[in-house]
Amino acid sequence: MNEEFISALKEIVKEKGISEDLLFSTIEDALVAAYKKNYAKIAENAHNVKVTMDREKGDIHVYSQKTAVEEVFDDINEISLEEAKLKNPRYQIGDLVDIEVTPKTFGRVAAQSAKQVVVQRIKEAERSIIYNEFSEKEFDIITGIVIRKDKGNVLVDLGKIEAVLSPNEQIPGEDYVYNTRIKLYIVEVKNTTKGAQVVVSRTHPGLVKRLFELEVPEIYEGIVEIKSISREAGSRTKIAVYSNDENVDPMGACVGTKGIRVQNIVNELRNEKIDIIKWSKFPEEYIANALSPAKVIDVSIDEDNKSAKVIVDEGQLSLAIGKEGQNVRLAAKLTGWKIDIKNKTQVESLNKSIEE
Repeated sequence: MNEEFISALKEIVKEKGISEDLLFSTIEDALVAAYKKNYAKIAENAHNVKVTMDREKGDIHVYSQKTAVEEVFDDINEISLEEAKLKNPRYQIGDLVDIEVTPKTFGRVAAQSAKQVVVQRIKEAERSIIYNEFSEKEFDIITGIVIRKDKGNVLVDLGKIEAVLSPNEQIPGEDYVYNTRIKLYIVEVKNTTKGAQVVVSRTHPGLVKRLFELEVPEIYEGIVEIKSISREAGSRTKIAVYSNDENVDPMGACVGTKGIRVQNIVNELRNEKIDIIKWSKFPEEYIANALSPAKVIDVSIDEDNKSAKVIVDEGQLSLAIGKEGQNVRLAAKLTGWKIDIKNKTQVESLNKSIEE
């Protein structure tokens, strides 16, 4: 060990954000283990030693520790108080006395052990820094660059780490071309033995929410609130919005001038259709809005079962239900109500039969 090595250690501490005290104390612990491993057979009291490192010059000293006693019965673990006071007059009965036992050949062993500890600490520090950085971005959007595809997975470069976009988190039909930039939603950040693992998604409703927050200043400022989102990625999303300012139209704010705001989001989601609907505290109105673009004649609700019966004109029935039931399915998920839709003719026929 020398001053050059210590300077290098302190530079690492500065660059990597490692605690200097922790690094030096860890090296000292490693040197104790190295001493016991290499010198246990020839050393006296090898099980009770300590190692110190000068934090400016790098000098290393190994000490055997013995207990100061009035009368010695165990030469290996005890030292007389009289002999202890020759080393330092302040020693009292029961104190641990440091007796230097540094081997002449310990330098090479110490250097190798210190190197291993430093390398390990650097790895741990880097992992910790990366984990902390990405854990702060959990439930937020990040931009990544597509690296390659592997067995259905898409590997994405996030800067300091690579993330895997699994098939379940990919938008159906979306092509992930090498070196293209894509926006991803960070679902979870895990701290594993191999370092930080970032779980990302292109299908999560949170991606749509964050995109709207980026595009619509009124949402970012809290004037307009996103109350609920239901999504079938790659096909259609419904988003319910509400304004805390009666002078601000929540739907208009989200659409933007000439539809530019919502169009930017649609483009990012590869032409996924987005229905922006007005949230209401009245379930009947909220459910009717959620079935947009269909026009609803009447909504009656059963609060106990949280279900709703909806009546539409005959020409609106297929629009209200949607292709393969998608529109009503998304509306039910958006509002949290079970929705049963019938056209006006069906209801009139049913009522007539009941009357007869």
